Amino acid sequence: QVQLVESGGGLVQAGDSLTLSCGASGRTFTSVAMGWFRQAPGKDREFVAAVTESGATTYDLDLVKGRFTISRDNAKNTVYLQMNSLKPEDTAVYYCAATRRYSVPLGRETSYEYWGRGTQVTVSS
Repeated sequence: QVQLVESGGGLVQAGDSLTLSCGASGRTFTSVAMGWFRQAPGKDREFVAAVTESGATTYDLDLVKGRFTISRDNAKNTVYLQMNSLKPEDTAVYYCAATRRYSVPLGRETSYEYWGRGTQVTVSS
């Protein structure tokens, strides 16, 4: 069982930066891949970025366009999402997710077994 808690959301202005954190409980953090998704009001949840157990990263390039960086600190059982040059369209609830499954497409919600409750990011223009 893995429990996830996101933090770091808030209200920022367009062009600002924000770093989200996701702390994971349990001793299995090093054996799980981690992902960030987001859901804007009235829209489906969408993939943002993921990092494997070994640190390999993948992004929704159209969405991120080089502005976001995912990373993990296994010593702290934490995954981060550094977001730069934020835009109003980045406003959403951001969710952290984890999976112990191997060789699954990390860009799909159904690949993940565990989810946090989300943290709100609001970007004003």
